Amino acid sequence: MAAQSENMLTVSMLLSVFFLPGVLTGNCYKPPTLFITAPEKIEALTGSCLQIPCSFNTKHKRFDSRRTVYGVWMKKSLKFSLNQNVVIFNSSESVNTYPLKMIGNLGEKNCTTLFPYLNTSYTDKYFFRVENGQFRATACAKPLQITVEDSPRSPSINVPSDLKEHQSVTLTCSAFTPCPHSPPQLTCNLQQDSVGKTEKNTDGTFTTKIQENITLSDTHDGYNITCSARYPVIGGSKTAGTEMTLSVSYAPKNTSASISPSGLVSAGSWVELSCSSRAKPPPRFTWFRISKHGDINVSSQLISVLSLRTLYFAPNETHQKRLSRCCPASADPRPERTDGSTASPRCFITVNCRRWARKLAEAGRRRFWRKFTYVVVSWLVRSLCPCQ
Repeated sequence: MAAQSENMLTVSMLLSVFFLPGVLTGNCYKPPTLFITAPEKIEALTGSCLQIPCSFNTKHKRFDSRRTVYGVWMKKSLKFSLNQNVVIFNSSESVNTYPLKMIGNLGEKNCTTLFPYLNTSYTDKYFFRVENGQFRATACAKPLQITVEDSPRSPSINVPSDLKEHQSVTLTCSAFTPCPHSPPQLTCNLQQDSVGKTEKNTDGTFTTKIQENITLSDTHDGYNITCSARYPVIGGSKTAGTEMTLSVSYAPKNTSASISPSGLVSAGSWVELSCSSRAKPPPRFTWFRISKHGDINVSSQLISVLSLRTLYFAPNETHQKRLSRCCPASADPRPERTDGSTASPRCFITVNCRRWARKLAEAGRRRFWRKFTYVVVSWLVRSLCPCQ
């Protein structure tokens, strides 16, 4: 007897699990016979309209598209037999609590619906139902979640990820469009008179876009792009905006060099050579001494300031010597320069040195002749005056 009671309890528990409401598929109490294709979640704006893309499908033998097909929308629950207030719309016009419009052709299984006006009380879960002669079914497996906001969603700005000067790019500003019958007006600071274009997304919703084509230069680095979307609503409009700062890589610009101290310097003294350049990423500097044998690297590090001792020049060399040039090179990959080349820009520094070697030679010659004269005179004196 105890064993029989235990078996009956087990069967009862299994039955309660299998027939528990909602266990089969979401909110369904039995295998669904009606299925819809629509976004699971969709946003709307207070005071504006909302178009819900919707289509349905059924393989039930009782469905007959030759008969009149009615569409029904229920809010919050699908138990209309227990609460008739959950039915907010019926295309048969028997119920029209919410002023919806069935703009899709139900005979072609298109249940696209328009909400002409929404407020925050419309935020809820909605179920779609079809009534066609003896066929009556609810798409219980896929309810639609509508969220109504007081403020519009900010538009988005889309730019390529790696921006370089001389590159032609397309900048796109796009805004979600809950109602294509009343799309937002987009404006961008790059071009004030741009005309927006509303496009249909793959899920049936809509997006409004404006696009601008620009050729980048170093002046665009750090430039702020702003985009705003103005939505028409009952009693006025609502606006949302966004901005983005461009980051553009460019080759060295405004390269210059200087020497300290300036002016005439003595051979063997120290001088400081400085080089500056504007680039992104920051430039790397290499110093070279220019000679008849070619450029000679005189810096062991990629620095912008170089301290070195000036050289002694032979007497037959010129007074001025081109000592160094600095070459700022942008980090790899190296952007092209404005002239289309990729060579590093260079600037020359001329070091003016006194010709100490010639002066030293002249002084040596004077000392030589003084000593020679002294020796000769001393020899003559000793020769002429043997008494000494």
